[in-house]
Amino acid sequence: MKPRLLPTLFLTSLLHGCVGPRLISFPYDPGGRSLNSPYAESNPKIAGRYIVFISDRRGSQDVYLYDTVTRYLIELPGLNAIDMVAESPAISENGRFIVFVGNREGQSDIYFYDRDTRQLRNLTQNLKADVRNPSISADGNIIAFQSSETGQWDIVFYNRFGQPLNQLNFPQ
Repeated sequence: MKPRLLPTLFLTSLLHGCVGPRLISFPYDPGGRSLNSPYAESNPKIAGRYIVFISDRRGSQDVYLYDTVTRYLIELPGLNAIDMVAESPAISENGRFIVFVGNREGQSDIYFYDRDTRQLRNLTQNLKADVRNPSISADGNIIAFQSSETGQWDIVFYNRFGQPLNQLNFPQ
């Protein structure tokens, strides 16, 4: 079995719901301009037509976005920084908002990127804790992630502006 066949089958089953796995062929590009490349890819997440993942294509651990309809990587200006290691990305259903863990100088934070405005925002800069495993609601308004603020791993919720939410003030 080719090394890329299993991930392709898994992604295919996600893309096509309960229809059953079908092999689809994403183009391979040795230059790293497609979904499949000779570089290390990790943490793929899918929402709608988009696949967000981490890759070391430019010599650092960066966030990439692939459009399964056009079959091209989407440029993400202002997202990846030379001094940050990215991990655990997630994307909103319409592909506009991306969240991920960014590590700078040993500090992990949750970052939020808006593709329309091309702005990257640190949502947890005032949180004195480690964070991991972010996810984002379909509309991009709520971000859930794990925080070690209480000395254990708790799931916390923030809005896309970096404000903590609790069960009492969740948007309806």
